[in-house]
Order: sequence, then structure tokens, then C-alpha cells
Amino acid sequence: MDILLVGFGAMNKRVAAIAEESGHKIAGVVTPAAKIDASYPIFTNFDNPLPEVDVVIDFSHPTLTTQLLKSTISVPLIIATTGDKDTLVELMQKKAKTQPVFFSANMSYGVHILTEIIKYATPLLQDFDIEMIEKHHNQKVDAPSGTLVKLYDAIVQNSRQDAQPVHDRHEKSEKRDNREIGISSIRGGTIVGEHEVLYAGHDEVISIKHTAQSKDIFASGALTVAAQLLNKPNGYYTYNNLGE
Repeated sequence: MDILLVGFGAMNKRVAAIAEESGHKIAGVVTPAAKIDASYPIFTNFDNPLPEVDVVIDFSHPTLTTQLLKSTISVPLIIATTGDKDTLVELMQKKAKTQPVFFSANMSYGVHILTEIIKYATPLLQDFDIEMIEKHHNQKVDAPSGTLVKLYDAIVQNSRQDAQPVHDRHEKSEKRDNREIGISSIRGGTIVGEHEVLYAGHDEVISIKHTAQSKDIFASGALTVAAQLLNKPNGYYTYNNLGE
């Protein structure tokens, strides 16, 4: 595949390395930074003539992703940007009318399975309190992570429609309401990514957790999706319908 990268942070650097090891070609990088430590053609926006490619992989930020989705690029898009989810999903669904568009806040297939487990487990644990904890490296900007938001949505949509997210429990001096779902974000060191959903019942606790040990799982996931998306009709895809 000939690939155009949007953004060139830690994730797309790993995408580039793994792609080239697998025989793919990085045809260019779109990034506002005019100078980056890479030997690829650099484009600072989507108005410049861009190379012909088979697919676009976007690990960037909402501003750049919005520009991509409003551009005239018409090849399959793999988007893994987190932040401004509702706005971006609306733009992606509009773009998907003219080309295949895949979105996941976490490109790990293991996190997809974690989500499916949570969808199954939550209705069975109606009397359990739920707390959610995510941990990431000290350079991550958004909190909570896009993956935690994805997991929270899975809980609410399947069983806890009246849930009330609580991000700052220290601001209240009162006992826990049974509709609350506590959300905690930890930032430090080089933690790649850890997401845990804790179900606390009477005298028992169930914990479901996914730990990423390398950024390579996300880069490899994006490339695997890219290969599948090449043969898909126009439409909006996630891990839930990619195999259909």
C-alpha cells in the first residue's frame, strides 16, 4: 500500500516503521510542523497537491482531523484521533458517503474485545457499583482517554442509561449515588495505556482490565484495518462491522 500519514507523533512514527518493514510505502506526511525528523515528503495542510495513495492513516488531533474530513481526499480513511468525538463522528459519517471511513479511539483489537466483554458483563452486574480507571504516559493531552469514553459509552448504552459520570469525587462530601460511574485518569512516566473497569458489589469485586505493553499494537492494528478497508464499499466502519 501507498500510505499518507496525518500527524507524525509517536504513533504514526511507529506506523511508518512497521509499514516499511512490511513492504508498504509512506508517500507523505501531513503535519503543521514544517520540519520533522523524517525523510518523507511533508505537507503542512490539505490544500497543497498531495501524492496519490491507497489509504490515509490519521493519528493526530481534532483540528487536523477536521481538516482532513473537510478536504477533497477520496481514498479510504483510518482515523484514530481522540477528542471532540461527537463532532468528528458526525463529519466521518458524512465523509463515509463517498468513501470507506474507519474510526476507533483505540486501534488495539484487544480493546475491542474488552469492550465486547463489558457489554456482556454490565447487564449481569446491575447491583454493582462501577469505577473506571485509565492510565497513560505524561505526554498525553486529553483526559479521560478516548478509549475510556468508548468503554463508558458501551456501559451506558447496554445497561446504565441513567448513569451519572463523576470525574472529581473530591469536590463532593456525600456518599456515593448508585447511578454514579467514577472516572479516574492517571498520567505519568511512559505508561503506554491501561484501562480498567471495576465492578464493586457486596463483599466482592470484579475487575476487567486491558494493558498495552507497546505502541506497536495500535500501529499494527491500523495497518491491518487499512488492508481490509481497501476492499470495502463506501461507508462508516468500526471494529463492530468491519468483518461484515
